[in-house]
Amino acid sequence: MARLILFNKPFGVLSQFTDRGSETVRATLSEFITVPDVYPAGRLDRDSEGLLLLCDDGRLQARIADPRFKLPKTYLVQVEGEPQDEALAALRKGVRLKDGMTLPAEAERIDPPELWPRNPPIRERKSIPDSWLKLTIREGRNRQVRRMTAAVGLPTLRLVRWSIGDWTVAGIAPGEFTEITV
Repeated sequence: MARLILFNKPFGVLSQFTDRGSETVRATLSEFITVPDVYPAGRLDRDSEGLLLLCDDGRLQARIADPRFKLPKTYLVQVEGEPQDEALAALRKGVRLKDGMTLPAEAERIDPPELWPRNPPIRERKSIPDSWLKLTIREGRNRQVRRMTAAVGLPTLRLVRWSIGDWTVAGIAPGEFTEITV
């Protein structure tokens, strides 16, 4: 039986237990996760929030993180602007990035979700509207969701990973975690 931690990673926290090579002090997982011998299964950028999985089993960790297994990852994305049908169609088809075409994504407009407040809050501008998308991808390139939305003219303002496969961050407060056995 493997131990799996579902952690709601706050904005500004690194997806690692130590911070090497930085002159400024940055928050790491060690400030939140006290369970011994668990390691992140994948990454979540410092400026992204939401579900980060940690486990104590190398095979499970590889299965979660390895793009070959194509586990769906769903993100709630606040973007600058109003998504047009063409932009959503491009995301669904796949977007050309500098490192090649992405796989098709599931993309839809959603109403603003009921999420925890972000610290610091998103800067709002009266002259530029913002919208929310639900985006599901099956690969894990560096900063992929941000690059995809930018490629279709919708810069990302806030990025929350909501789920990986069947695991979700629903009901877990930022900085908190739930432990399950798999």
